[in-house]
Amino acid sequence: MAISADLGTADMARRKLPRDARRVQLIEATIRVLASQGYARSTLSDVARAAGLSHGLVNFHFLSKENLLLETLLYMAEEYRQNWTVALSLAGPDPADQIGALLGADFNPHICTADRLSAWCSFWGEAQSRPLYQQRCGANDAAYNTLFEGLCAQMISHHGYHGNPARIARTLRAAVEGVWLDMMTTPPPYGRSEALATVMTCAAAFFPRHFDETGRRTTA
Repeated sequence: MAISADLGTADMARRKLPRDARRVQLIEATIRVLASQGYARSTLSDVARAAGLSHGLVNFHFLSKENLLLETLLYMAEEYRQNWTVALSLAGPDPADQIGALLGADFNPHICTADRLSAWCSFWGEAQSRPLYQQRCGANDAAYNTLFEGLCAQMISHHGYHGNPARIARTLRAAVEGVWLDMMTTPPPYGRSEALATVMTCAAAFFPRHFDETGRRTTA
């Protein structure tokens, strides 16, 4: 009986959450459902069960599966943008510090989780989400890409490296995305530290005086 009472109290607490907090609760549940069931097989009932709420509450907040998935995609995209923006603001002024911060941000333990990586993979694999993502989030990606390319150009001009900054930036971004995918598909899976070391090894191939597999070198 004590267990039943505790569960009832917890359910009542969830139901009394403010509107915005409950929406976040449902979006976080959607991320977990996407990770376990994929885009096509996820349902509002699955999300309701994962959140410990009623199907009606999911309908009340999002009206349809399509709206819920869109809000989840936008939530994750904004979470990603804020993550790298904060990391960059805390980095030093040298372009190597800033590149290191951007690469490291992709392996922040809040961003780089099994559920979030799988949810991103679900969206990437669903063709219908791509045009919508570009329409709503493409400007953020373009700003990030321009920033990264500019930092690579500064590394070349300030530190005497050679290469095409657009291609270097693209290669480093592709390395991160590839490692994210590899973390989900390689048996046995490896963790964030090995993933980051792999990406930093890629950065060291272009900027060897400033990076090695452990990250930003202290002496260049």
